[in-house]
Amino acid sequence: MSEFTNVTVVREANVYFAGAVTSRTVIFPDGTKKTLGIMQPGEYTFNTGAAELMEILAGELDVKLPGNDLWDRIGGGESFEVPANSSFTMKVNTLTDYCCSFLG
Repeated sequence: MSEFTNVTVVREANVYFAGAVTSRTVIFPDGTKKTLGIMQPGEYTFNTGAAELMEILAGELDVKLPGNDLWDRIGGGESFEVPANSSFTMKVNTLTDYCCSFLG
């Protein structure tokens, strides 16, 4: 899906790592949430509450998911899931555009 309709966008940005990762929250009529954002090249570790689906719209990164000692390369058009109550690390190789869906 290339656009969302009938949604609410939270005006204030979510800013992480001194502005290297930013996003905006989108709230759907059924109450579900997504964030749309940009990540600058760098290495970032995030902690999750809810399970997440990370869709990479453009760019390239390597991700190390919970329970995995290896890095997986993810590029534009690919996605990965992160379990609830965990942490994951990304090495962002190029400017990366993403959509994060909160799954529960």
